[in-house]
Amino acid sequence: MENIIAIDLGGTVVKVGLLRNGEIIECMHLNSRLSIGFISNLPRIKEAIDSILFRQHIEPAQLDGIGLAFPGLVDPNKRKVISTNEKYDDACEYDLNAWIKQNWNVPFCIDNDARLAVLGEWRQGAARGKRNVVMMTIGTGIGTGVIIDGNVLYGQHYQAGSLGGHFVIDYKGRSCTCGNKGCVEAMASSFFLPVIIREHPQLSDSFKQLADRIDFRKIFGMAAAGDKDALLLRNECMDIWSAAIVTYIHAYDPEIVVLGGGIMNSADVIIPYIKERVDRYAWCPSSEVQIVTAQLSENAALHGLCYCLNQKKKLLYD
Repeated sequence: MENIIAIDLGGTVVKVGLLRNGEIIECMHLNSRLSIGFISNLPRIKEAIDSILFRQHIEPAQLDGIGLAFPGLVDPNKRKVISTNEKYDDACEYDLNAWIKQNWNVPFCIDNDARLAVLGEWRQGAARGKRNVVMMTIGTGIGTGVIIDGNVLYGQHYQAGSLGGHFVIDYKGRSCTCGNKGCVEAMASSFFLPVIIREHPQLSDSFKQLADRIDFRKIFGMAAAGDKDALLLRNECMDIWSAAIVTYIHAYDPEIVVLGGGIMNSADVIIPYIKERVDRYAWCPSSEVQIVTAQLSENAALHGLCYCLNQKKKLLYD
């Protein structure tokens, strides 16, 4: 019997799950409370972990490990956050290894959240059996993870494959929180959605008044009902995601692109739209690239953490 705790530190929701033999047994959802920072969120996360262990009658000694999916650049070997982007910026200064050891004294792993999501989909989801995979997660930010020739892409500084949200699609575009201009994330993510709406020259004043009260779920719903403003904004965002995916295809040469995030509840609209544009604009002379929805939904990173902890345990005992 293998029990692990997997934490997905999202920009909107923090998921704390118990996985037993690779299956999610229980999962708690906490509001992210980005404004209070990373360190101030840790007591809430600890409380969630301890309550799950209590309800499932698991002692810390029976726990095989704890993993954390983090929305930033991570050194998985040192188990340390390297750099952040206006999300949990105080994480770089904190010793997570010591926190885990002090509270539970179990093996610990940490990696970028989108990289862990692609790992989950590659091992157990929509990309199972593939050797070259790109995953794009669309949510508060835009994340990517990449598998090339059956290996997770890391690079010299552990950032390769993880910065797809900061590929530039308009060098004269909106300033991004990363310091660049025209990043995918700055042009079409939930984090930037209010400013995207307010600054859009073609949207009506009445629609702009909704800027702080509207999200992508509402935009897709309003567009489906025929709202012209919502339809314009929805299609422009899908154009931007499509342009990003064409760039990922040219950069990484995958056989499949997996799209994840809560926005994929509208997959019936998003997948055909993006597939048509990718088929039209991507340079793929050998074969078409599959564009599919994540099978593990918003839990892909939790499953990716399960795989990482298993690999860590193999290294310890091999």
